[in-house]
Amino acid sequence: MTSSEKILKQHNLRITQFRLDVISIFNNAGHALSAADLESRLSDPDRITLYRTLKSFEDKGIIHKAVDGTQTQKFALCESDCNEHHHHDEHVHFHCRLCENTFCMDHVYVPKVVLPHGFTFKDSSMIVNGICEKCGVTTL
Repeated sequence: MTSSEKILKQHNLRITQFRLDVISIFNNAGHALSAADLESRLSDPDRITLYRTLKSFEDKGIIHKAVDGTQTQKFALCESDCNEHHHHDEHVHFHCRLCENTFCMDHVYVPKVVLPHGFTFKDSSMIVNGICEKCGVTTL
């Protein structure tokens, strides 16, 4: 059983070639991807199936939204302990200003914010902008 098959089985999703392909693309990318990025890497993509797949993956805790301050919604694979009841995705997202890729900084956490009385916390995100390791090497 491949790692992609294990992910689908762990999250109680039917194993289909399309879902396996999407997970494989995320695994190989190394950074967050938009629906358009995925569509361009899939052979014979069906946009409706892709959006449904992304929605079910997000609902099940396989992927999370990678907020990067751009107008494009991006997604990244979750850590293995995420599930449909709780995402552990409150980490920093790094957006490279040269290659425009967004990376999850899984072990750099968004600081806890103490809100004044009457405010209700829903979620938080933190974006760090700069030059990624790969682009930094090419610009030296």
